[in-house]
Parts: sequence; C-alpha cells; structure tokens
Amino acid sequence: MTQGAGQGPVRTTAAVPPFPGYAAPPPMPAYAHAEPPSEYPPGYTPTARDLPVISRSAAPRDVPTVKLTPIADPQAAAPVPGGPGPLFVVGDVHGYLDELYAALAAEGLIDANGQWAAGNARLWFLGDFTDRGPDGVGVIDLVMRLSAEAAAAGGYCKALMGNHELLLIGAKRFADTPVQSGAGTASFQAAWLLNGGQRTDMERLEDHHMQWMSRLDAMAEEDGHLLVHSDTTAYLDYGDSIEAVNDAVTEALQRNDPDEVWDLFRKFTKRFAFRDDEAGPMAVRELLDTYGGGRIVHGHSPIPYLLGEVGTEEEDGDEGGGPLVDGPHLYADGLAVAMDGGVTMAGKLLVVQLPLGA
Repeated sequence: MTQGAGQGPVRTTAAVPPFPGYAAPPPMPAYAHAEPPSEYPPGYTPTARDLPVISRSAAPRDVPTVKLTPIADPQAAAPVPGGPGPLFVVGDVHGYLDELYAALAAEGLIDANGQWAAGNARLWFLGDFTDRGPDGVGVIDLVMRLSAEAAAAGGYCKALMGNHELLLIGAKRFADTPVQSGAGTASFQAAWLLNGGQRTDMERLEDHHMQWMSRLDAMAEEDGHLLVHSDTTAYLDYGDSIEAVNDAVTEALQRNDPDEVWDLFRKFTKRFAFRDDEAGPMAVRELLDTYGGGRIVHGHSPIPYLLGEVGTEEEDGDEGGGPLVDGPHLYADGLAVAMDGGVTMAGKLLVVQLPLGA
C-alpha cells in the first residue's frame, strides 16, 4: 500500500523484482462518480464520465481470490502431452504499463527483461488497453511485441476488442465529427476525453497501432471459456456464431461510418447483464447456447462495481479504503468470471490462469 496525495491508500502490484528500467507507476487518480444504472434506458449512450471510485469511508476488506475449477469431466480437462500450453487471461489494463509488467512477471509469463518467458503458454487480453492510465500506447506496443515473441516460442498472445479500443479508434478517425446518440448530438472526441482519454496517447498513436486495433476479434472460445470484453448481451446483435460476430465488427470498422462505429461503441459499453440473481444466469446461458462454451470470462465492469462497493470520492484526510481485489469474481451461478480488478480505482490488474475445460 502507498498513500496517494489526497486520495487514501493506493494498491500497487510491484511486489516482483523489477526489470531494467522499471519505475513505479504514478499514484492512481480518483474521480467523483455516481454508479451507473443496472438497467440502461432506451437510447442509452455513453457520453458521461465513467470513472469508478471505491468508497474509502470504511476500513478495507479483502475479497477472497476465487479458485477456478473446471465444470466438465476432470479427466477430459487433464493436460495432454505435446498439447496446448496453459491458458492465461488479463483483465482491463487502461494504460497502467508498469502494473502490467509486474503482473505478467509474477505469473512467469515474462522475464526480468520484459521478454516472453512462458514457452507454449496461451495469453489472452480482454481489451481496454488505453485511457485513464499513463501509457496506453506503451501497453499496445507491449502486447504486439509479446504476440510475436510468444508465437516464436510455440505459444501465443492474443487480444480482444474492448469498448475503449472502439472509443480511441473513433476519436482518431472522426475527432469532433457529430454523431447521433440517444442524448442528442455527440462526438467521439468529447466522449474519449470524458472517459479518460490521454492526449499523450493520441500524440503517439501511429497507423500500425490503428490497423492492429481495428482487426481485433470481439470474442473467442478457448478450452470451454467464452472470452469477451463486455458483460453485455449486445454481441447477439452481430451474429449467431463467434465468426459472424467478429466479421461483423471488423466490417463495421472498415466501412468507416462514424454513426455505425458509434453504435458499436455504445453497445459494447453496456454492462451488468449478468449481475442480477435471476436474469443474470439466463443472460449468460443465452450467450453460451449461441456461441458455445461452459463459462463466460469478461472484463469491462470492475469487480468492486459488481460487488456493490463503489461510492463517491472520499473527503481529504479520510482513512481506510475499498475492497482489496486479489482475484477474479465468479458469479451468475458460477457461469461468469469477471476479470477487471479495478486497476484505475486502487484495485488490481488481474492476470489469471484458467483451468482447462470450463
């Protein structure tokens, strides 16, 4: 724990030996925030600031790490000699490059020099590489480099499209071009700035970054885990198979129509579809029945949100803190795994190994 100026305890993950050039990340910012509704009204559009903050009015408490166990036959889930390596997923990074290096090193995925060290392991990033944190472009560069290094070692490193990738693509391509939203006229530029867009990222963003982001898949299935960024059923609007959804998202970006990209961003920004005790498991099962898999793994909604532990910015000098998220959140009758540990809100950047055979 470190003490951020005027913002209470700040949780970091730099407990592993630093790599050459490693520097501790700057204190994480705190923002006033009102929790968004669990049900979005018709025409909802994400034009308001969406920067969650843990309430620090009470003493911090630990959220137990969830031990993920296979749902399927354990014998079927046993590793096969010569088969694929272990499967890891990474939650939302949001520009916290130093935290990402530390979390990957802690799992043995990179070495002291920040190079791929996991052989044939498989690594999936669940999206949201930029905005809010100090070095989103640095995060993209790292993921792109690890993709090449992992492939050379017999493994792979892949990434999914998050709503903040769509937001950054839109801000770069369309800037302040008006788009039609449920709240009237808006623009990607304004929404990007409101939602933590960093001008240094925009200044450093190059064509190869844009090309890489615009080709990211929206969903994937690995070992019975349906991997998506957002805890929403909006994926169903884009097709009834993983391939169809991925093709539809890529084609929408290729058409380069600001209103169409805005609608895509708007839908991927919705959240909490799996949180309700009754409707949540039904929503998960609808996605699993459509796209396959035995469990959904997602980012997007910080775990403190899902646990109802989000409040407003604390008064200066308040002591205590919010929940210390140390692992993923398993919910919706065990059918959904939340992976956004809330690195932007004094939480933790999660890198977790998933069991074979969900």
